[in-house]
Amino acid sequence: MLLLLLALLPLVGALAPALAIRAGRNASAVAAGAVTLSAIVVLAALAPSVMAGHTAQVRIDWIPLLGLNLNLFLDALGLMFAGMILGIGLLIIVYARFYLAKSDPMGRFFTYLLLFQGAMLGIVLSDNVLLLLIFWELTSLSSFLLIGFWRHLPEGRQGARMALAVTGAGGLSLIAGLLILGNIAGSYDLTVILQNREAIQASPLYLPALLLILGGCFTKSAQFPFHFWLPHAMAAPTPVSAYLHSATMVKAGIFMLARLWPVLSGTDEWFYLVATTGLVTMVFAAVVALFKDDLKGLLAYSTISHLGFLTMLFGFGTPMAAVVGVFHIINHATFKAALFMNAGIVDHEAGTRDIKRLGGLATLMPIAATLAVVAGLSMAGIPPLNGFISKEMMLEEASHTVWASQPWLVPALATLGATFSVAYSFRYIVHVYFGKRRTGYPKTPHDPGIGLWGPPAVLVALVVAIGLFPALVAGPLVEQVARAVIGGETPYYSLSLWHGVTPALFMSLAAIGIGLVILIFHRQISAVWSRLPLPDAKSLFDGAVAGLGGVSVAFTLRVQNGSLERYIAFFVGTAVVVGFAGFLGFGFVAGNRPTTPASPIAVVGWLALLTATTLVVLNHRARYLALIYIGIVGLVISLGFVHMSAPDLALTQISVEVVTILLMLLALNLLPRTSPRESSLTRRLRDGGLALLAGLGVGGAAWAVMTRPTGSISDYFWENSYSGGGGTNVVNVILVDFRGFDTFGEIIVLGIAALGIFALLRTAGTGTSGRRIRASTSETPLSPEHHPMMLVVATRLLLPLAILVGIYIFLRGHNQPGGGFIAGLVVSIAILMQYMASGFQFADQRLRADHHTLIGLGVLIAAATGLGSLAFGAPFMTTAFGYFSLPLIGRFELATAMLFDTGVALTVIGAVLLALAQLSRVAQSADADEGDQVDAAMDIDPSRSASGPAPGEIGQ
Repeated sequence: MLLLLLALLPLVGALAPALAIRAGRNASAVAAGAVTLSAIVVLAALAPSVMAGHTAQVRIDWIPLLGLNLNLFLDALGLMFAGMILGIGLLIIVYARFYLAKSDPMGRFFTYLLLFQGAMLGIVLSDNVLLLLIFWELTSLSSFLLIGFWRHLPEGRQGARMALAVTGAGGLSLIAGLLILGNIAGSYDLTVILQNREAIQASPLYLPALLLILGGCFTKSAQFPFHFWLPHAMAAPTPVSAYLHSATMVKAGIFMLARLWPVLSGTDEWFYLVATTGLVTMVFAAVVALFKDDLKGLLAYSTISHLGFLTMLFGFGTPMAAVVGVFHIINHATFKAALFMNAGIVDHEAGTRDIKRLGGLATLMPIAATLAVVAGLSMAGIPPLNGFISKEMMLEEASHTVWASQPWLVPALATLGATFSVAYSFRYIVHVYFGKRRTGYPKTPHDPGIGLWGPPAVLVALVVAIGLFPALVAGPLVEQVARAVIGGETPYYSLSLWHGVTPALFMSLAAIGIGLVILIFHRQISAVWSRLPLPDAKSLFDGAVAGLGGVSVAFTLRVQNGSLERYIAFFVGTAVVVGFAGFLGFGFVAGNRPTTPASPIAVVGWLALLTATTLVVLNHRARYLALIYIGIVGLVISLGFVHMSAPDLALTQISVEVVTILLMLLALNLLPRTSPRESSLTRRLRDGGLALLAGLGVGGAAWAVMTRPTGSISDYFWENSYSGGGGTNVVNVILVDFRGFDTFGEIIVLGIAALGIFALLRTAGTGTSGRRIRASTSETPLSPEHHPMMLVVATRLLLPLAILVGIYIFLRGHNQPGGGFIAGLVVSIAILMQYMASGFQFADQRLRADHHTLIGLGVLIAAATGLGSLAFGAPFMTTAFGYFSLPLIGRFELATAMLFDTGVALTVIGAVLLALAQLSRVAQSADADEGDQVDAAMDIDPSRSASGPAPGEIGQ
């Protein structure tokens, strides 16, 4: 289970820095570092077995019917990426502690960072593609939070939105591609998919799946033409740039190319799509990087270029190119993360990242300069550093690659990309740290403390160590990872500084020489570059977004014009068309099940229901009258349930009707007495026709079902209600045990609905809505007696009796008609009547229960009851029950369903009272503005003097 612990640590530990920030910034950083360090320890415990060629696996069924399982595995490829994610992540945590300003919310930053870290770990550890896709999208969401961390900066917010839009759209593409892949392989497990190379490549769906998967990979790894989001993500704090855009997020697409290499590579489609995209991206981004004056902008485009470098290598489709790709993933992560942190040091200490304002910093910041020179030379591919080895190996592979029968094209373009890589790397070194010392810096440049230069120094030490001793430091890891990527034995290769006199050597020398010449003439070349009419990717993206937004707005305004009547007509009309199309298109055979003769009572009830429904339609503009008729409809339905021997449904229906009618009466009190006539005769005829057709369709469907002999699952519930749920009331046992999860979802929906009412009515008494309410209520004549004494006295006497009835219904619910939902409604009615009889202030002061707390407590109790079953190895929401004996009381039953029902009852009471409270507050606000502020029981103003009421005060 170490693997599961490894996957969960960052996600669960993300809470630690947020909680520890109360103890200070150091405590928050230590908490974040402790989480990552713990994950590193777990990974280190798994590493020896993985390096020996074994694969660690965890398989946990989650939703097996959908193929979604919590399956994890760790092979050498996952080990390498997990090591980079956690190792560089720990360095970034240290660096961020000293980089972020005191005004920056550090606890929130580290929480976002650990969430992203956990999402990336999930990607590299997932053995189920559906699970992988969840983590893939989570990286987009968490990176959105990190890129937009400085929310006060417009460019930060825009960069975050752009990154989310591009990578999120790519994620949707990846979802479709991986689903197709899983369909071909017959499993959504990666370990199964990776064993079905022949079936996948022979499938006619191979190309669509490949295109969709590459869409996700290319957007995530900023390949041309999806590259533009990465430079704009540089508005994020430098620790984010160093982490996301060198070793983690942008490498997710490269990871997917490597992970799926065994089943997707080796075809012409793979070669021309992947290798060509990588080669174009490598050259294009290297050229653009040379002319960027912002340090992070230069590094952003250099990252895009090196991601193209990696994409091209995996696109070649040869085992040797895959080996080189694996090696360069390690090298690029070390020198690029170090350079991003170095750029942050310059910005932090000099106050600017503009290269044109920098120069001669080597004498002012010797430590930072040393780190930048070593990392920059590695990025340029200069010996004896690690970047040189993988660059020369890449050029060797390029020299053997033929594109469209042209053996010179790939080597020439690869050399061109390497040439500009040399140029922009030396520009970073020379123009920032050497040359003429500048004046007028926003800050006085000097080396920072070890907290800032220590993390990049660790990476630079790796740059040098891998460069000098590649076979010793990186050789074993590269060998094992390459085997995992290739899916078999690796070809012969040598990780060394000297590979002999080869074409790659001359290509490398040419790149270095020409790159230095370009640097010398950079000013002149830059002047020409600035005059070129080059398209701006951001402008194109913004234009596309604006265009799509305009089309969407126009379409929305045409379809959604604010008329609820129109929306309902569309919905009902669509349902009618689809329903009758199915009825007429597939044939209809009448059922032969005999009908039950209607009793005289049923006929009377049906006529009453029909009459009340007709009166609702005819009097719908008279709101109070229509509400009375609706109440009659509900009452008749309740009587129908009684007639059909369904007492639980009857009790629930009656209780719901009472609560609903009372709340609607309070709501209607804030509205005009009548509704205006807004619909024309044509619309009324249209709506009437739709309603008749819909009613005919629903009635016909009900008749078709009831006149056919069908099997029922009710026998199962009858047989297992007592033995499985411990109750003889089958309906209640279904609600709290067999379908307890449904009930749990329903009370959550009920709580959300109550919170929605709270949010909608919170400001209803103010502004324009408040004026409209006051205008409506001023038209309604008020009773001279707000709180009649008879009603007050009656409700006071009935309150304890009603609550006692509610408790009785609650306790008997598991074996007799009743239950938590009905009990909650009965208690709600009792309390609601106190509000109506004695006034809101009177009842609210005595209730002293926070309605939000009641809802939350109810949901938590219900959830805790359901989760409790898991602790005993039973399915979620399984009821446990037993029989006990006490002196005098005798034998009785206790069931966990009682706790669950308690949560249901509390949620119902809280939801009703929250809705009531908000309606009452709006009404109070309207009354207060009218000058009538008396809201005491029996109209007694508590502010009166003890000598008695003033003349004319009685009855007011």
